[in-house]
Amino acid sequence: MPGSIGHGAVMRSTLRQQIAEALRDEVLAGRLQPGQEFTVKEIAEQYGVSATPVREALVDLSAQGLLDADQHRGFRVHEYSVEDFRGMIEARGLVVEAMFLALTTGRPDAVRPDDPRAAAVVAGVRRRGEEAQRAATAGDLTVLIGYDLRFWRELCACFGNPYLTDFLNRLRVQTWVCAVQHLRRLTDLRGELWAGHTELVEALVAGDIDTARALVAGYNTHSLALIERLASG
Repeated sequence: MPGSIGHGAVMRSTLRQQIAEALRDEVLAGRLQPGQEFTVKEIAEQYGVSATPVREALVDLSAQGLLDADQHRGFRVHEYSVEDFRGMIEARGLVVEAMFLALTTGRPDAVRPDDPRAAAVVAGVRRRGEEAQRAATAGDLTVLIGYDLRFWRELCACFGNPYLTDFLNRLRVQTWVCAVQHLRRLTDLRGELWAGHTELVEALVAGDIDTARALVAGYNTHSLALIERLASG
């Protein structure tokens, strides 16, 4: 029956997404290292599922640039270079600038953070920022990554362009994947991680785009300098 077919497709799609997210988290946590190889069969056995959703999930992650596919050996975690990181930071800055442009040009579908009707949206973004800032200050990388990705995804969604939101989220995942291979070598990350999330929200709420731009520029400079220092050491 059509209903049962649709249900099966949704279940498989959901499983595919769940596996992709679980593997992405494994990479971000450093449990899957750059260059590490594995097969569809190994992942299917690990999660106790069939090969089809696993293969689909791995293809999705390959399309996102997190994995490399090898026709004969399976998949391996992509190894990013510092030069890759520089390119990601530059692209990330351009996307965020497009967000700010939506405010300055009055894009009609943008949710202006200083609009009283957007209070609930802004409150949610601010909560994510507070949690991310606390994690960054404490040096808790795992918690920071989770809240940081949500913070930027929800913040970017305010500006009315879902394509920018998706692209920025993909870029931020890639930059974190690149960064964690270096950051996880440090035993104490307190004082090393950017923690300006709430300052950025407050600047946007106040309509102070210049301060927001300066905060993002400082963030990008800080991130690049940190990874370059760790990579060279």
